[in-house]
Amino acid sequence: MLRPLSVAIGLRYLRAKRRNGFISFISFASMLGIALGVAALITTLAVMSGFQREIRDRMLQMAAHATITADGEPMLDWARAVTEAKKDPRVAGAAPYVERPVMLQGPREEGALLRGIDPAQEATVSVIAAKMVDGASLQTLKPGAFNIVLGRELALWLGVGVGDSVMVYTPEFQSTPVGAVPRIKRFTVTGLFEVGHQEFDRNLAVIHVADAQRLLRMGEGVTGVRLKLHDMNLAFDVAHDLAWRLKGVYRVSDWTRENANMFRALKLEKTMMAILLSLIILMGAFTLVNSLVMLVTDKQADIAILRTLGLTPFGVMQVFIVQGSLIGIIGTVSGVVGGILLTLNLENILRAIERLFRVELMPADVYYITGLPTELSASDVGLIALVALVMSFLATLYPARRAARTAPAEALRYE
Repeated sequence: MLRPLSVAIGLRYLRAKRRNGFISFISFASMLGIALGVAALITTLAVMSGFQREIRDRMLQMAAHATITADGEPMLDWARAVTEAKKDPRVAGAAPYVERPVMLQGPREEGALLRGIDPAQEATVSVIAAKMVDGASLQTLKPGAFNIVLGRELALWLGVGVGDSVMVYTPEFQSTPVGAVPRIKRFTVTGLFEVGHQEFDRNLAVIHVADAQRLLRMGEGVTGVRLKLHDMNLAFDVAHDLAWRLKGVYRVSDWTRENANMFRALKLEKTMMAILLSLIILMGAFTLVNSLVMLVTDKQADIAILRTLGLTPFGVMQVFIVQGSLIGIIGTVSGVVGGILLTLNLENILRAIERLFRVELMPADVYYITGLPTELSASDVGLIALVALVMSFLATLYPARRAARTAPAEALRYE
């Protein structure tokens, strides 16, 4: 337990003017190093969390929160599944879909994911209708019309635009007099969409579900049913409950499982960045060790006098633990305040830099965003502050122990 006398002496040492100005500079440098490390770590993690949120939200604009598919065969009772799903208050929308990888051919060839949708129900599970950038709406996708809507980047790679034709090659083969050939169908491009996520803008082609059933010879079946929920964190539970009510053999998946590798990579990247930036705080802690060691050497006579007046070695340790910990606390609090203020004003700072140097640091055509997304997390800020305080406390132990081992007679011999 800290003694009032040790606390008072430690506070006095912190406020007192040093005989050696270099010691004061080192103490200030250690405090500044901790503050800068904490602020940099808070801001960086907030930006990375913001980008993760942006990627997740843009992906979930097009990807379903959950899907229910038949086990290895077309899903025939999809209409009942859609009806049952809409009865659940947790479900915001449900729609059937057909999905298959195909090869598209225009002036150039490119692989893509072909998705058959029902335009009347698709708006309840995705925002593709609101993201059309060229051509008509999704209502041009009519049964038997064999129209197709492409992602904007996919259309650029194929070299086609609205009104052009593309050939769709499916992976299924059919027998002909000249041998086995893939099924081929010509589609007319009636629109382009851009959702701001490369996985869809670069790889997705959309047709009517009836055309997809005919092309892939699925009869009345579909690949499955896509669900959009009011709370995406309940995706697996809701899909599992629906599959249980349908009383059949179904495969259930949700957005966390379908994109598990991507989210693991983002989490690993954030963790590694946090570890690397923690080295800045560690450098501040090492500087704190240096300043306290120099202070202990400078205060040898004072320590000896305190010992002769009855202060125990543990009391001497407490004096320097208090002083070092206060430096760490001040640096940590300053860093937390500075990091939060920097994060909240980061976009304004970015705009000021762009105006000052007449450059565009975040081009919209490269990053698909017009600002710098940030997301402050109380848990992240608290963990960073805790790590900084622990490092600061540990940095005081060696100098404080060295001060406690000072022999009064040796220290006062040449005074």
